[in-house]
This record gives sequence, C-alpha cells and structure tokens, in this order.
Amino acid sequence: MQYTDGSSVDNWTNLLPKVGSRGPVSNLVPTSIADDYREACEVISFSPKASAALSRRCLQNILRANGYIAKDLSKEISLFLDEADTSKAPSTILRMTVDAIRNFGNFSAHPINDVTSLQIIDVEPEEAEWCLEIIEEMFDHFYVRPAEAAARKRALDEKLKAAGKPLSK
Repeated sequence: MQYTDGSSVDNWTNLLPKVGSRGPVSNLVPTSIADDYREACEVISFSPKASAALSRRCLQNILRANGYIAKDLSKEISLFLDEADTSKAPSTILRMTVDAIRNFGNFSAHPINDVTSLQIIDVEPEEAEWCLEIIEEMFDHFYVRPAEAAARKRALDEKLKAAGKPLSK
C-alpha cells in the first residue's frame, strides 16, 4: 500500500503487535488462565506494565484454582508458601520468586513512588519477562509435572500388573 507522502506498508501484519517468542501453553492449563498468559506475552513489547498486571492475574487465578483462597493475593501466596503437603509444596525456585509477580503487578496497577527520588516506579521489560517465566514455572508445578508423573506411574503400574507384580506405591 502506497501513501501520499511516499511511505508504504508492505502488509497489515506490521501494524499488529508482535507475539513473544515464548512456547505454546500446555492444554493442561485451564483456558482462562492460558488466555491471560498469552495476552501478557502479546503486550509485553509495548506495555511491560500491562504484561505484569496480567501475570499477577494469572498467578491469583492459578492459586485460587488450586485451593489457595484468601482475602488478597499476598495471603494466598503465604498459604502456598506454607503448604505442608509435600506433593503440593512449591519448589525452591518458586518459593524464592513467586512473590515477585505480586510486587511487579502492584507497580503496574498502583502509582508507587521511589522514596528517594519520588518518581513513580515502573515495570521494566526484563521484570515483566521474569513474571512470565515464573508463571511458566507455576504451570509446570500445578498442571504439567503432576500430569506427566501420573501418566508415567500408570504406565509403570501396567507393566507391573502384566508381570504379576504389586502396583507401585
């Protein structure tokens, strides 16, 4: 398409936001959470704040879907971090990083000032990327790895049964 000033657009896709290079979301992740994650990936290049806010929403929905329900996200994260059931307890990595999403999401949603410069604290692109990485870890923790482990256990139990052995514990 040629414009009167001599400039042109080769195709309309140049006008659309670029989708990040992140991999596909497992079909084990609930659709509404996966949709928010995909949107967070799509907007990160032009709005890290929006991406971080969507990551925060993903986190809260993941926690609530898995029984960690409280008055606010901070308390829900605490419930998750205090999980006594070792099969549901967060990994060391998640334990160290999950609260970052809440904090960056808060920077996105609220005008929080740096106490030394009095400037509003913004979310940087690499911080929004980190939020997406943590969400991917949450997907693995709650949806992907448990399903993979269950499938492998079923396959083992089928072999044991065929061999006349007791099923695995």
